[in-house]
Amino acid sequence: MFEAVESLIDEHAELEGQMADPAVHSDPRRARDLGRRYAELTAIIRAYRDWQHAREDLVAAQELHMDDEAADLERRVPELAERLERMLVPRDPADGKDVILEIKGGEGGDESALFAADLLRMYSRFAERRGWKVEVLDATETALGGYKSVTAAVKAKGTPEPGQAPYALLKFEGGVHRVQRVPVTESQGRIHTSAAGVLVLPEAEDVDVQINDNDLRIDVFRSSGPGGQSVNTTDSAVRITHLPTGIVVSCQNEKSQLQNKEQAMRILRSRMLDAAQAAADAEASDARRSQVRTVDRSERVRTYNFPENRISDHRTGFKSYNLDQVIDGALDDVIGSLVEADLAERLAALEDR
Repeated sequence: MFEAVESLIDEHAELEGQMADPAVHSDPRRARDLGRRYAELTAIIRAYRDWQHAREDLVAAQELHMDDEAADLERRVPELAERLERMLVPRDPADGKDVILEIKGGEGGDESALFAADLLRMYSRFAERRGWKVEVLDATETALGGYKSVTAAVKAKGTPEPGQAPYALLKFEGGVHRVQRVPVTESQGRIHTSAAGVLVLPEAEDVDVQINDNDLRIDVFRSSGPGGQSVNTTDSAVRITHLPTGIVVSCQNEKSQLQNKEQAMRILRSRMLDAAQAAADAEASDARRSQVRTVDRSERVRTYNFPENRISDHRTGFKSYNLDQVIDGALDDVIGSLVEADLAERLAALEDR
């Protein structure tokens, strides 16, 4: 596998030359794509150099009978080799993208909507810790401050390291999240179980998905708030239907009809990209298994047990008793277990070839 690095070194040098060309930066899309690939290759080549230097140092330490240093390097060389091997595993092509995050309340009424709000806050705090920006695109709130549904964009600043972009980490959050706790509406202190659904889409750009204006039906209507109360008195809310696929997106957060249309188109492009990728995966007999599309408690991917302060991920078996910290954005260990499981699966697939 490491022999492939030599070709990557050549590609890295070629990219460096292209990025020095001022003409490249007149095309923001091309410059961004080149920057992402350059950053990915830079990290791989740095890891490769570290491995090479450690091997050379080990040979020198053994020849000079520097036993303590040689012993340290004998441990370090395999660690660096494993790190490099992990970086060379083929990645999901969408891993470098930002994210459209959709959260919907499911079974449980008001409690489910409140839990949906908790999940949005959890992801927002996680994003803040990583220097990402979260922008709410559309939301349907309840009278108690929860969300029947909420859609947000999560964007990284600059060019993240490989595997550190929003989609690379948050894609594992897709599925049904179950909560067990005493709802604020419960007067007798009984523990209830409810659920919320999370869908994670790579944010599509204009060039990722071609949309013909003639394929769209655009309706405008008056936005409404909790309990049906009017948010404003103009027909500013927008509903877009993509006729060939039947995908429907609506936005009502902004006061401007044009702004709501722009937000709805962002969500529509991402849903269409996700649908195209899912179809391609299914055709290749490699359908994604990390997300579910129904909010059914029996299809849960994770449980949040507040009385025991326990969080359990049912895909990896991960369990910890720091739910109070996780719900405040400390998701690294939970997501880390999913990243590791995915990596192990990819490595196993390579070995089986």
